[in-house]
Amino acid sequence: MIVQWRKSSYTGGINDNQCVELAPLKQGVGIRDSKNPEAGHLTLTPAEFGTLLNWIKRQVESS
Repeated sequence: MIVQWRKSSYTGGINDNQCVELAPLKQGVGIRDSKNPEAGHLTLTPAEFGTLLNWIKRQVESS
């Protein structure tokens, strides 16, 4: 299986220092640092990824 990583839509540009990449994996959703992809990735189940997104949305809305 070839993994297709995609930069987050919240990435500010090519020189953005805070960006992540996402990829659909058999086990769920892969998340990695786009500046250091060789360091590995975090894998979340779809439910865990949904929980993470909801938490992020709440943090953005409250700031």
